[in-house]
Amino acid sequence: MMSTPDIFYVEDDPDYAFILQTAIGEIQEELKLSIVEDGRDAIDQLRLFSDEKNLPKLILLDLNLPGLSGLDILKTIKEMPHLKYIPVILFSTSDNPQDVKASYEFGANAYVTKPDGYNNLLTCLKTMHEFWFLQNRGLN
Repeated sequence: MMSTPDIFYVEDDPDYAFILQTAIGEIQEELKLSIVEDGRDAIDQLRLFSDEKNLPKLILLDLNLPGLSGLDILKTIKEMPHLKYIPVILFSTSDNPQDVKASYEFGANAYVTKPDGYNNLLTCLKTMHEFWFLQNRGLN
């Protein structure tokens, strides 16, 4: 069994994943981040989280992924009883209103357009951390 990450991130761009990982480390060094590059691999790994007491606290999904799209993964997560209450944020470069609408229709808890530049990313992630980890009252 793999160790439970605080954040499960599905991102096919290894450079962006590295930058996000670096920024997360600046915000909260103890946060465990798991990064998966492919949609099908993400579903396979999420299925391994069978103990409801050891689930990721937050799932970040890129929209355009190999294997399955972020929307496909979102739909699958929301259909899985042990995962459906984990907050899922679509984190994409797209700001297309149709992508945003579809994300919410499939059960996204938020849709965030990836910010430009490291400092803007850091600010965005600090805000996410503050809300989802410190202020929000989640089930797990």
